[in-house]
Amino acid sequence: MEELLSGYRSFRTDYFETNHTLFEELAINGQSPRVLIIACSDSRTDPAIITEAVPGDLFVIRNVAALVPPYEPDGRAHGTASALEFAVLGLSVEHVVVLGHRLCGGIRALMQGAHRDGRRFDFLADWVEIAAEARDSALSAVTEVPIEMRERLVEQRSICISVRNLVTYPWIAERIVSGHISIHGWHFDIASGGIDTLDPVTGIFSPLDAGIESARAGRVA
Repeated sequence: MEELLSGYRSFRTDYFETNHTLFEELAINGQSPRVLIIACSDSRTDPAIITEAVPGDLFVIRNVAALVPPYEPDGRAHGTASALEFAVLGLSVEHVVVLGHRLCGGIRALMQGAHRDGRRFDFLADWVEIAAEARDSALSAVTEVPIEMRERLVEQRSICISVRNLVTYPWIAERIVSGHISIHGWHFDIASGGIDTLDPVTGIFSPLDAGIESARAGRVA
């Protein structure tokens, strides 16, 4: 806690004071982020740090494994769906990014079972089953490969499932058709800092940096 308190004091005296005009504007005018990022709760993958965003840039939903459940208006409490609804209908975000990552504990629980050290998690097992199709299809497709490669494949295929589930929300599907919203799938590698991005047509992930370099080369040409 002392580290947190020290960090808060530094924030107040340094960052906040330097950017107090920004915070005043946000307090007066409210938020109007153009981007929603659905990210994992993992402490190593902070969307604002990865993208160097400033306060007000991103609306962020974080949960285990960055999963999006399908549209299910069943009268029960839905944390991820309610935040998604607010971002799209209340804030009119223009982009939705599903940000999965390498070495995801949620995906590992999906693959190995949500039991560790003799403990049973009451909610984790059911939650990660949202991506059960990713686990089953990946493990049936690749068997004689290292576990690290299988985990990476399941991580990426779980992003595909979340992207697909986003389209089951009618107010997202309508905005995709009208061109008012775009859906993106990103896979972040903690060790290298690189991001692979999903091609929605082929379902293949490729390095985001490669796309940036290609765009630069095209402008130079």
